[in-house]
Amino acid sequence: MEEIVKACRPYTAQGEVIDHIPGLDQSHATDLGVTIITKEGEVYSAGEDDCNFSLQSISKVIILLMALEDFGKEVVFQKVDMEPTDDFFNSISNLENYEGHRPYNPFINSGAIATASLVNGSTVEERFQRILSFLQTITGDDEKVKLNEEVYHSEIKNGARNRSLAYFMESTGVLSNKEAEEALDLYYRVNSIDVNSLALAKLGFFLANHGKISGTGSQLIQSRHVRTVKAIMLTSGMYNESGTYAVDVGFPLKSGVSGSIVGAVPGRMGVGIIGPSINKKGNSVAGGQVLRMLSEKLRLNIFHDSTIVKGKGRFLF
Repeated sequence: MEEIVKACRPYTAQGEVIDHIPGLDQSHATDLGVTIITKEGEVYSAGEDDCNFSLQSISKVIILLMALEDFGKEVVFQKVDMEPTDDFFNSISNLENYEGHRPYNPFINSGAIATASLVNGSTVEERFQRILSFLQTITGDDEKVKLNEEVYHSEIKNGARNRSLAYFMESTGVLSNKEAEEALDLYYRVNSIDVNSLALAKLGFFLANHGKISGTGSQLIQSRHVRTVKAIMLTSGMYNESGTYAVDVGFPLKSGVSGSIVGAVPGRMGVGIIGPSINKKGNSVAGGQVLRMLSEKLRLNIFHDSTIVKGKGRFLF
């Protein structure tokens, strides 16, 4: 792990730290941290693994899990589709051109806003607390995993593009006015939850473990919903670089513009990465190289012959 971080840190020079997230600036440009949790419960970390950062677009994984558990696949995918896109994550044009004006998938901004409208709760605060408690249960951390108020207010201040996406969906009937306003607020809040690489690795393992809490075996989300989320992570989780990562890395991933990445190697391990220096598509440059090296050295690609479950003839996704 330490060798991989050392080898990949120079790639931080190829990206830039996003300038509107409080707590992140160019002084963090060379930061790179990674944590792995295995199915045996072993934890391995290297680099700036204690760095705190906001979820940003990794929030879309949590929102989708909750919406699927609350309403089921049929209802969720009437409001948003599940197709990859080669457009940028905050594109408006794909809403204008795509059939029914629905978002392509839940992992672009418009799709996450639409999905957020399907999380149960009588108020935005109640819905947010459900999501926060859910994430705290998965990570076992109710101290560090919390709303970052400064980031939240920054999300609102810099949210013109996301508001335009919500209002466009309101204009086409995908969302009502109330849904649009409340979904936006919930989306901003969940984006602003602070985590670290260990918390992300625990989230990754929760997905890899088919929705069960490590150690207790408690089933928080039905496995069929977790399977759906992992499939969309594989095809759409790394913005419009998802195809490249599906080939080069070969397991479900989701990134955020804070430089965060969560990975789930089904049945094997969870991966959490922070590398704030991102490329123009919104993905951590050095974090991507870490994933490539980990996948190759540990043979994590789910399409590789060695990942087939011995004696069962199939890999349990």
